[in-house]
Amino acid sequence: MEGPAGPVTGVIMSINENPLRAEKRKKLHALREKGINPYPYVFENKAKISEVTAEHAATLQAGEKKPEFTYRIAGRLMTLRMMGKASFFNLQDQTGSVQVYVKTEELSEQDRMAFELVDLGDIVGIEGFVFKSQKGEFSIYAKSFQILTKTIEPLPEKFHGVQDIEIKYRHRHLDLMTDADSRKVFETRSKIIKEVRRFLDDRGFMEVETPTLQPVYGGAAATPFTTHHKALDMKLYMRISPELYLKRLIVGGFEKVYEISKNFRNEGIDRTHNPEFALLEFYEAYTDYNYQMKQFEELISSLALKITGSMKVTYQGKEIDFTPPWRRLTVHEGVKEYAGIDPDKATDQEIFQAIRKNGGDIDEPGKRGEMIMELFELTAEQHLVQPTFVMDHPVEISPLTKIHRRDSRLVERFEPFAACMEIGNAYSELNDPEDQLARLKEQEANRAKDEEAHPMDEDFLLAIDAGMPPTGGVGIGIERIVMLLTDRPSIRDIIFFPTMRITK
Repeated sequence: MEGPAGPVTGVIMSINENPLRAEKRKKLHALREKGINPYPYVFENKAKISEVTAEHAATLQAGEKKPEFTYRIAGRLMTLRMMGKASFFNLQDQTGSVQVYVKTEELSEQDRMAFELVDLGDIVGIEGFVFKSQKGEFSIYAKSFQILTKTIEPLPEKFHGVQDIEIKYRHRHLDLMTDADSRKVFETRSKIIKEVRRFLDDRGFMEVETPTLQPVYGGAAATPFTTHHKALDMKLYMRISPELYLKRLIVGGFEKVYEISKNFRNEGIDRTHNPEFALLEFYEAYTDYNYQMKQFEELISSLALKITGSMKVTYQGKEIDFTPPWRRLTVHEGVKEYAGIDPDKATDQEIFQAIRKNGGDIDEPGKRGEMIMELFELTAEQHLVQPTFVMDHPVEISPLTKIHRRDSRLVERFEPFAACMEIGNAYSELNDPEDQLARLKEQEANRAKDEEAHPMDEDFLLAIDAGMPPTGGVGIGIERIVMLLTDRPSIRDIIFFPTMRITK
């Protein structure tokens, strides 16, 4: 037996309500006046539209009916064509959509009253059998009809999806209910994360969780969000990276760990950046950055194959080939090739002038390594369309990384690029406690003029003092991988609810 129809009075509504909303609200009240609950509690034994379609669509002939195959289906009513006593509507659930045929004279009196008050966008349930129309369209012949959720807000006009980008991101529910391609992107995102977990789990990694609120932030060059804990009367920081906590677990004896976490950086918003984002980090004892380069390209190429069916994907009109091995390019090689100067021979002044020539916004020469890296970013990154490991960065910009075994000016670090986007970061992790202390002291000294410099984390240093084995660590931006494998130009296309300015 149905529950109570609900109150008719006490509804809060604006006197200037949109006429379409007002009409839908009028029908809502009419349902209640007829004793029909517009918000019932359950719709049992619901079948998935995609499964029903897969089982019968190919075998039915045009005009053929199969009353012996009866199903209960629920979803959102997306289109409606009323033709006297017969009507067709399109019903959509998460798995797909199907045409439904209704003859109102065959419905019960209550079902008929409900159908007469239905609107586009309402969530409804039907029970009926499968058939194919004379035109050959697979359909359900409804023998019962029920409104499961009466809506007030109209569907976006003309059912072509949300066209206004601002509305698309701010009111994601409208985008999802009207755009199958958008829904597919987020389904693919979920599959990508599942495949990442499968890849690492199969290789013996353990998934872990580290704090989101941290007394000292670290693991990246970024500005944190801050908050205050009342009970402890202390400032806390939203995580910018899980790195320093994951390394503590390596020290503690877990040799392969990973975390897929939300991270928060108080930085600008653009095509590839959102203040809240998903990051995969994994650490593996007794390995270095050379080993992790191979593992990285194996992970991403296997993802491409699993998700798209090929290691070659099209991104914004260009083919990206993830087939291993990827190109290896040192920072110094990149500057020499794309900036036209040899950083091993050029003076600081020559490097500074090259930065200015290529649009860099600096007024005077800085640290040599920082200038070399800036020149690389200005001249080389725009050319890295195909997957490339950018390797061997200057020591000045890598405070958590081992000194390069063949060149003490550099560290053993790589940043993978594809489609001119950085998609990760990895090191031979620094485990020399004295070197780590010296580098963090240098970072701390720079904090007055560089707010993104690493703060001193004494608890982390204490852990390193206890002994961390040789370790390779990798970070991967989940959203950028999803962008590449779904051919989406903006990070806001693959985050359900991107950060946006509040509107008044």
